[in-house]
Amino acid sequence: MNETALQHPLELQLFDSLKPELTSFCYRMLGSIDDADDAVQETFIRVWHSWNSFRQESSYKTWVCRIASNICLDKLRQAKRRTRPVDFSASATSIIAPSETFPDSSWIWPAPAFSENPEDILIRKDTLQLCFITLLQILPPRQRAVFLLKDVFEWSSKQIAESLGMTPAAVNSALQRARETMDRAKLRSEEYSLMDVQPDQELLSRYVEAFERFDIHALVALFHEEGHMSMPPFSMWVHGKDDLFKFFSLARSHCVGSRFLPTKVNGGYPAFAQYMPSNDKTCLIPWGIHVIVMKDKKIFHIQNFVNTKLFSRFGLPEQLDR
Repeated sequence: MNETALQHPLELQLFDSLKPELTSFCYRMLGSIDDADDAVQETFIRVWHSWNSFRQESSYKTWVCRIASNICLDKLRQAKRRTRPVDFSASATSIIAPSETFPDSSWIWPAPAFSENPEDILIRKDTLQLCFITLLQILPPRQRAVFLLKDVFEWSSKQIAESLGMTPAAVNSALQRARETMDRAKLRSEEYSLMDVQPDQELLSRYVEAFERFDIHALVALFHEEGHMSMPPFSMWVHGKDDLFKFFSLARSHCVGSRFLPTKVNGGYPAFAQYMPSNDKTCLIPWGIHVIVMKDKKIFHIQNFVNTKLFSRFGLPEQLDR
């Protein structure tokens, strides 16, 4: 936010107080923290230019959210639905080095904390998990906005109607359809049923230890029989212990010497940032962020988000000493 904004300190203060909630709303809508940051910045610019036209016919919060919602709806009008490799195609039939990638706009990406305020952190943490963000993308954009504002942020139908330029009756109709769609999707999603499983810290520690030693036998032993691994932006994903063993063997030269730093994603879920040796072997550089889903005290799904831009957004170091 630029220096001009300081000419209206009250506006800046009001907007900053809403920023964590706006960012978490935009992230849930768009499935990308970069897109959410852009939407919030664009919201601020529009609020800034429209400040003198704010007539207080609705609350400041409703007015700002109307602007943010419209920006998200505009972005989604031209966008394809974001997904994950495991929902996009079948698992790899032959294990080779992954090569086919799709644009960042194709995939769901993890997000860091939006705020250090405990009240902001507690806003329906379960609705920030990656599986839930993925399920949200099946909803048409306007239904998605209604569903989020009602069932996540607990707005009244009247507030939602004012914010989205709808009638309360239209809000209730859209909400009913969205809930029915989400309920059906939850029933079909095995990972949704695992969202309440508490992360097993011992299993996480064993994964880090096995990966940093790059002990492939120990790594594969940690996986569930149905375990799998995906690596957006690569479309390829690997399923089953035999193929996981083949894949890790193939990736040995790329992964040996890696180190992990612990981090948290999407409402405080534990994750690990992987740093790999640089080409000249003088330091360790960012590679991917590993998010681990567990089942029956085993690894069910590792999502390794191979996107070095995420590291700075998560406040992670640009490199590590060897």
